[in-house]
Amino acid sequence: MNIIAWIILGFIAGAIAKMIYPGTQGGGWLSDIVLGIIGAFIGGSIMTLIETGTLQLTAATLSIPGIIVAIIGAIIAIFIWESMLRRRV
Repeated sequence: MNIIAWIILGFIAGAIAKMIYPGTQGGGWLSDIVLGIIGAFIGGSIMTLIETGTLQLTAATLSIPGIIVAIIGAIIAIFIWESMLRRRV
């Protein structure tokens, strides 16, 4: 997938995940892109694990199912990040 598709997927998935997840997450559009790209890798890897039974580092694609998987992965990433921050305080 080219860089433009990664940026678009990251922005869409990151922004929607921040709207769905309760609470306030800081950052602007750049953090949305990074969150969405991380979510695409997390969601893609989880879907590959569910479908094939093997854990591989894969990413979701720029499609409707890929965006949904990336949103789920981004929500998981937000949960993990906030859990790490709570543990630190």
